[in-house]
Amino acid sequence: MEIGIALPKLIPANKGDIVVDWAIRADEGPFSSLAQIDRLVYGNHDVLTVMAAAAAVTSRVRLMPTVLVAPLRNAAIMAKQVSSIDSISGGRFVLGIGVGSRPDDFAASGAEMKNRGRHMEQQIEEMRKIWSGESVREGVGPIGPTYSRKSGPELLIGGRSEAALRRSGRLGDGYVAGSAGSSPSNQAKEVLEYFAVVEDAWKEAGKPGRPRLVAGLTCAWGKYAADRTADSIRSYYSFRGDAARRMNVLVPSDDKSLTEAFRAYEEIGCDELVLEPGIGDLEQIDRLADFVARY
Repeated sequence: MEIGIALPKLIPANKGDIVVDWAIRADEGPFSSLAQIDRLVYGNHDVLTVMAAAAAVTSRVRLMPTVLVAPLRNAAIMAKQVSSIDSISGGRFVLGIGVGSRPDDFAASGAEMKNRGRHMEQQIEEMRKIWSGESVREGVGPIGPTYSRKSGPELLIGGRSEAALRRSGRLGDGYVAGSAGSSPSNQAKEVLEYFAVVEDAWKEAGKPGRPRLVAGLTCAWGKYAADRTADSIRSYYSFRGDAARRMNVLVPSDDKSLTEAFRAYEEIGCDELVLEPGIGDLEQIDRLADFVARY
């Protein structure tokens, strides 16, 4: 099982240099990927801008949004941004996408939230045409740059609904499960159920091989960081009101709990586990890198 690392959900705007330093340390460490979430109505940096910045200062790690909310964006522009980042990074970009679930993001963008699943499927079809060099509008030439793979990037689709899981198996190259904040063992059991639906849909579509299965894990190093991470998760889900404030967020934060979490995900056949620290302290990535190297 590979271990990736995500940027913390919220890095203050006046500390944008942490984004670059975090990416450099991820590339130097034992991590397989550098990931970031996508939100519009939130204080996070724009995910594709971050991926482009990371592409310029890294040479090894994969770059992976987990996940990009595709229906908020224009498909042609998104396809061009993705192929540009992939070109700059030397073919290291992995596209994680999902339909999104937060009404405020859709309201702010002016995008329609209804039927967003069908809309994203249309976007995937259009982007794949663009990446293969086809024209998507009559009288309009192809949109470059040419993609390193004719079929476009490795495509991971996120979500927890039945429709999202089956879409991942049918249309994607794999699936990415977000971190839920419950105990790692319970979360792994839930994710195993999601993996099973994705694999069934993959087989029903008659696709060879198997899907790539990725999951996120909220974590930290040290009790103080774990408490701050739990608070950041509650803040992130504040749109849920009282339910967010009552969340019992369990954060693995030492050798024992992180080892148990890693083993739980290995046992369910997870191909890559993406660690999701909740706070933007560079010491966190250093300490987690030390643990991963020892694991």
